[in-house]
Amino acid sequence: MPGHDHPHDNPHGPPDDSSRGPAHGHAHLPADSTRRRLVAVLAVSSTILVVEVVGALLSGSLALLADAGHVLTDVAGLGLAVAAATLARRPATDRRTWGLRRAEVLAAAAQAAVLLTVGTFVLVEALQRLVDPPAVEAPLMVAFGVVGLVGNLVGVGLLAGRRGENLNTRAAFLEVANDALGSVAVVVAGLAVLVAGWDRADGVASLVIGALILPRTWSLLRESVDVLLEATPKDVDLAEVRTHLLEVPRVLAVHDLHASTVATGLPVLTVHVVVDDACFHDGHVPRLLDELQSCLAGHFDVDHSTFQFESAAHAEHEHAAHH
Repeated sequence: MPGHDHPHDNPHGPPDDSSRGPAHGHAHLPADSTRRRLVAVLAVSSTILVVEVVGALLSGSLALLADAGHVLTDVAGLGLAVAAATLARRPATDRRTWGLRRAEVLAAAAQAAVLLTVGTFVLVEALQRLVDPPAVEAPLMVAFGVVGLVGNLVGVGLLAGRRGENLNTRAAFLEVANDALGSVAVVVAGLAVLVAGWDRADGVASLVIGALILPRTWSLLRESVDVLLEATPKDVDLAEVRTHLLEVPRVLAVHDLHASTVATGLPVLTVHVVVDDACFHDGHVPRLLDELQSCLAGHFDVDHSTFQFESAAHAEHEHAAHH
């Protein structure tokens, strides 16, 4: 993780909240190139939507129409992703000290919820088509399915290298990839109807697509909700953090240890550290602060940390809610 400017403890004052995060940090902002890629994918997906609606009307294919509905939800999600990527670049203020960084998490959660709905719809619709398969113009179905597939592959290519950048781009990549799978299902089903006359191929392919959509989307939704609920980042073990901090010389105890994630790639940690009383008299606190920050950054990749240094006697004045 790239380094950040760290606030410093005041060595001349009484023990107080030290090393507070910056009020106007600018680290980890989404790249302009990522936003441009999202805009490009949105344009491609909107074109696919129009093409598939026209194809559904011409061929009478419910599969194409259903896939167009899938693309429609993804167009809305991608529009949300573009808006979130734009909002996330707005500067921090005294009222919003992290800016609108969490907009990408909200967008990802909303997109995941939409995808869960779509996946469920696909499964229900597929079961209905197995029972009562619709008649379709297979050649047109294949042709428009291929056009949609090519367009989706372009979108996948645009986002493939950025899908791990944050939850927002990951959600957008999943949506475009799911669209590509939908187009594959349309093409395969169309060929099965055209070559073998198997009308239920459409329903079988849709069941496969639904089974692929739901688990990955559930994972994305759970990860987004964890961030919104300020759960401990999955790659930060608080027990291990506590052990490492207690190994630093002159640290007597650690309490009120909390870790959460502001946005993708931006974990934050706060902790009260009880230190030897001599640290407040011999000027050792600033050096101790550097040691503790280095410990977190080096071992746990946490660059934004807040330490409150306390003497052992301070425990008598702690609020009961502290632990």
